[in-house]
Amino acid sequence: MKKALIAVLAVSLLSLSLWAAGPKTYQVTGPILEIKGDVIVVQKGNDKWEVAKDAATKITGELKVGAKVTIEYTMTAKAIEVKGEVTKAAPKTETKATAKSSGGIKG
Repeated sequence: MKKALIAVLAVSLLSLSLWAAGPKTYQVTGPILEIKGDVIVVQKGNDKWEVAKDAATKITGELKVGAKVTIEYTMTAKAIEVKGEVTKAAPKTETKATAKSSGGIKG
């Protein structure tokens, strides 16, 4: 009985942590090209990535130009604009084969 209770609690905690996990986490690694206010510019291949940071961002080590960093980030929407209304699908038209089987079209 005690083992069953422990197993149920463990499964409950695991499923709760997975449910509260939030959006997928990504990462970018490369040298810092520039630090401007709350934005860090990182070189990844031929691309320059601008990543914002805030007071909650955990920083380990000293951020300085030239240092190689790995930044973990999530994608968060700042604004969402819906461009149109959802349209209903056009009604299905009866085909000749379907109509023959139901007696609708005589041929």
